[in-house]
Amino acid sequence: MRYKILLFIILISFSKLSFAQGDKIIVPVAGNYYSLGKNKLSEDISVYARFAKTGKISMSLALSGKAEEDLSLSVKIKDQAKKIIINKGEEVSTLLEGWNIIDTGYVAIEIKYLYGLKKQTVKNLIISGTAVDDKMSFVKNNEGNFFYWGRRGPSVHLNYQMPTNTDAEWFYNELTVPTGNDVIGSYFMANGFGEGYFGIQVNSATERRVLFSVWSPFTTDDPKSIPESHQIKMLKKGEGVHTGEFGNEGSGGQSYLKYNWKAGNTYKFLLQGLPYKDSTTTYTAYFFAPELNKWQLIASFKRPKTQTYLKRPHSFLENFIPDMGDKQRKVLFNNQWICDTKGNWIELDKATFTIDNTGRMNYRKDYAGGIANGSFYLENCGFFSNFTPARTVFTRTTRNQKPDVDLNKLP
Repeated sequence: MRYKILLFIILISFSKLSFAQGDKIIVPVAGNYYSLGKNKLSEDISVYARFAKTGKISMSLALSGKAEEDLSLSVKIKDQAKKIIINKGEEVSTLLEGWNIIDTGYVAIEIKYLYGLKKQTVKNLIISGTAVDDKMSFVKNNEGNFFYWGRRGPSVHLNYQMPTNTDAEWFYNELTVPTGNDVIGSYFMANGFGEGYFGIQVNSATERRVLFSVWSPFTTDDPKSIPESHQIKMLKKGEGVHTGEFGNEGSGGQSYLKYNWKAGNTYKFLLQGLPYKDSTTTYTAYFFAPELNKWQLIASFKRPKTQTYLKRPHSFLENFIPDMGDKQRKVLFNNQWICDTKGNWIELDKATFTIDNTGRMNYRKDYAGGIANGSFYLENCGFFSNFTPARTVFTRTTRNQKPDVDLNKLP
């Protein structure tokens, strides 16, 4: 009996010791890396993981296959770098020990090749220690194509609170991208609604767009498969505006104007939603650039199988280029209004902050929203450590400045 009690105490003690030493997790490189040079997985990279507690960690590297020759790599966290050797024929490195995680938040793990075949890529990081627990944030697997979505980073939204029992025919918003935040791959969406979205993009180093799209009521990612009775019809478009179809994330009608908008300037967005008795609704988008000092028509689309005024007014911020998911960006939204069918303008001063599935899965936590200088703001990507809890409600100070627009004189 004493022997059994002693054995039980030893097992309990060992269990506590194992727990204190921490857990072990596997971080797949493909969903969490960004290149330190060229955009190739076989080049020098940073792999990001967010720690929820402090402590010590150890690490080993697992290759995508057996090493074809001896490899030497440098693994660096902050200012502490360690050299690692992987011998020919091995798939997993020896254990590297001795890193201290002194604060919670994101850690960049830099991996550089010193010599050896760079095509012999690192597949996984195997991390253990007292700083490791199940609250760590990183893209854990590729189910649902999350290596792609995770590298794009979390999308963030502001859902404006609209008065109940209001037929909103118009939705007005103002958008400012702070200087330095006009990162390639960004979509700063100002006027979202139940059936589409309207905002500005940075498409490349030389191209920017004003984008307005309306989803088809036929659910598909292939616009060619939409029956004619469910297709979005373009009624009119502004000068220089391109129109066509879009797919991949739902399908429908798309329009865009190539326009070199500038960070630091404030742009105005105006959207009309007008239902008709034939069970169609027409959505029309107008854009005001201060450089031109006039309202421009972007496009007007008719959506079938739909009879509604504007609903679910919202804004969002997203990155649509995976290789740019390590770049932080921010956008300000201010002076939101709706106008009802009787011509009454109503200011919207409350918004609920939400995140997409990448954030909800705890794969990425570099997302934020709130109030800055009297404006709502959204921020994402770049692996900043502080985050805003989803479903937080923000209230900005009302400006009582109705939109300076004559609805009867729009183009």
